[in-house]
Amino acid sequence: MTMIVHHLEKSRSQRIVWLLEELGEAYEIKRYARDPVTASAPALLKTLHPLGKAPILQDGAKTVVESGAIFDYLLARSDHRLRKPDDAEEGLRYTHFMHYADGSIMPLIVTVVTLGRMGDAVQQGIMAVRKGLAAHLAWVDQELGTRPWFAGNSFTAADIMMSFPLEAARVRAGLDWSYANIDAWLGRIHARGAYQRALAQAEPADQPAS
Repeated sequence: MTMIVHHLEKSRSQRIVWLLEELGEAYEIKRYARDPVTASAPALLKTLHPLGKAPILQDGAKTVVESGAIFDYLLARSDHRLRKPDDAEEGLRYTHFMHYADGSIMPLIVTVVTLGRMGDAVQQGIMAVRKGLAAHLAWVDQELGTRPWFAGNSFTAADIMMSFPLEAARVRAGLDWSYANIDAWLGRIHARGAYQRALAQAEPADQPAS
């Protein structure tokens, strides 16, 4: 039975589609539009999971939610090279960035975007969050100055996990962008055929990703 990705537009579930493309797995994608005023997910997603958030992966009778859990589920099925590297140092970096993407940097981006919708009263708070986000981005840029990919010399699932927060930070966080190593890394991921196929599936041309 073909797996189904329930994809909310302009969301981190882009990464699930990309991972499936890299793994060469068969899948079907079901897209959901955000509310045009609140940008919230549609109530229909709650029929699939009580929290009503994407991504949601259905594989036969199994329903898997949360990006990291879906990554673990898909990678455990595969002996693909995108899994955790055998090298101890690269393996540690892989684990770090797999958790860092949604655990540390993405909450700052979500905060900036959310506060940005709330008007002048919260501008001081936005500036403080942007300052913290800029510190994260400077560190990430420094890391990518020492190697081409997040874990090491080879592309892994950690790069897919880090893609959405860095794409969102560049386009939506309102920062003065000056991170050459991140830009070079983004260029490398954008050049991958699986990334391009995933974006075409997840975000059609009339609904750009950012």
